[in-house]
Amino acid sequence: MMSPLLQVNHLSAGYPSGASGSHKGTLEILRDVSLEIGTGEMVALLGSNGAGKTTLCSALSALIKPTSGSIYFDSVDLTALDYTEVVGCGLIQVPEGRKIFPNLSVQENLLLGAYKRGQANRLENLEKVFSTFPRLKERSNQLAGSMSGGEQQMLAIGRGMMAEPKLLVLDEPSLGLSPLLVEEMFELIVKLKQSDLSILLVEQNVGQSLECADRAYVLENGSVRFSGTPDELLASDELRLAYLGL
Repeated sequence: MMSPLLQVNHLSAGYPSGASGSHKGTLEILRDVSLEIGTGEMVALLGSNGAGKTTLCSALSALIKPTSGSIYFDSVDLTALDYTEVVGCGLIQVPEGRKIFPNLSVQENLLLGAYKRGQANRLENLEKVFSTFPRLKERSNQLAGSMSGGEQQMLAIGRGMMAEPKLLVLDEPSLGLSPLLVEEMFELIVKLKQSDLSILLVEQNVGQSLECADRAYVLENGSVRFSGTPDELLASDELRLAYLGL
């Protein structure tokens, strides 16, 4: 059996506690989290606000260091790397809140996505992004900050694609979007999945995430509460009551 593309083993992590970020201790957010993602698989990481989803994304990208446990990506120990080296390995995060550069054009934002990885193929990859998101091509010279929230989210995902990801981590891509734009965003996510791209979809939107994911993990208070295929999770009365209101 092939090793998973991403393997997280008994991970605990958090942030420095104490005044002014002193390192007298760590406020633990994640507790003994284990998960894995196979090549070409879309896995959803679900949970309510404050469950620890973004903290896990930060740990995967080496923005914070685990207090215990391990993270292996493509057989490389990520806990030994800094965030620029993680990007170089092909684990690319599209952050919560989009984090685009509003005073740069759409095309300039996209080309910045290839700053660390994907430089050699940046023009070819730019055309691939424009093919996936035709609206970005129409607005390539427009200032990114003048676009709608949905268009900015497309731009953030397109910028991530410019780095030739082996794994694309989408942190709350539907956050702050209208119901109509949420539907459109999930249609785009399904389109990305059909390209055989490995994806970790981090979301509060349980119902729509389970419709497109191969498997899912549900975080609660920093620990994995449920895991399995969408059918298995939807068969759980406890999960349906807690997260779907059914």
